[in-house]
Amino acid sequence: MIARHSRIVDRALTRLKLRQLRLLVAVGRHGNIQNAARELSISQPAATKMIQDLEVDFEVKLFQRTNRGVIPTVFGKTLIRHGKLIFAQVSNAAQELDDLIEGSSGRVVIGTLLAASPELLPAAIELLLAERPKVAIRISEGTNEVLMPTLLSGEIDMVVGRLPSHRYRDRIKQEKLYDDSITAVVGRQHPLADVASVSFAQTREFGWILPPLDTTLRRQVDQFFIRQQQYSPPLAIESVSYLANRSLLQSRDLIGLMPSDVVAKDIEYGILSRLDWAVPIGQGPVGVSYRTEDSLSPAGRAFLQALHRAAASLR
Repeated sequence: MIARHSRIVDRALTRLKLRQLRLLVAVGRHGNIQNAARELSISQPAATKMIQDLEVDFEVKLFQRTNRGVIPTVFGKTLIRHGKLIFAQVSNAAQELDDLIEGSSGRVVIGTLLAASPELLPAAIELLLAERPKVAIRISEGTNEVLMPTLLSGEIDMVVGRLPSHRYRDRIKQEKLYDDSITAVVGRQHPLADVASVSFAQTREFGWILPPLDTTLRRQVDQFFIRQQQYSPPLAIESVSYLANRSLLQSRDLIGLMPSDVVAKDIEYGILSRLDWAVPIGQGPVGVSYRTEDSLSPAGRAFLQALHRAAASLR
């Protein structure tokens, strides 16, 4: 096993070309060698030969031929994933050099989930900007199911928010910053807005704003509803847009489940009301996920430290 690994590594270091990896990624994207070859401006026979050379060098079959084209094998998918990561790192290196030439203090690309948006992320950015006033920052919002693949492919540096409960944990590094809970909120006009000690039975006639199906919180909500005599809301709206959720809560008699930190200010200012119902689900860790510390640029490592300082000050 060790000899085989050393043999493949030696071949990769001496014979592997980025053009081969570009073709590999393109074939995986198109599902067709001819279209991938056209994209790279090479002939189909040349492209086929390049794929065959890769299979010889790595000693695995990378694609399975079908009537509709080719599909990557498990080995092909693995090499495509690493190829994308290599190209992302090359792009990041070029961008970092460009930032340094232009006098910037680096760049950091952050994926964020709703739980981190209102306080933690702005506080960490303020700390980073105090140290690196010229740093370039890009923020991308989404769910774990959307952001984690882009983290693994190197398109973003880290994801800040609720830590995923099971998927991806064996392929990323996670650092918990604090625990957060879920609050049920309604608009000020809602019939239950000022009711004390609300029971779940009192909520059954109202619609709900729920997180998407691919989130841990949604799975917990669905399991809870099943335990409540297979309860199905009369209206269910799936949304991760807090601005849209807040507007809907103010205009309709809906119930929303939101991270406590996200709704704290709106409750304090009287924009929304906390439903006096003990939410039995949703408590979980908020933290940061990234590939490895070596994968972070100096700006990325500085932001990681800023996150820890911001979390400590907020708590």
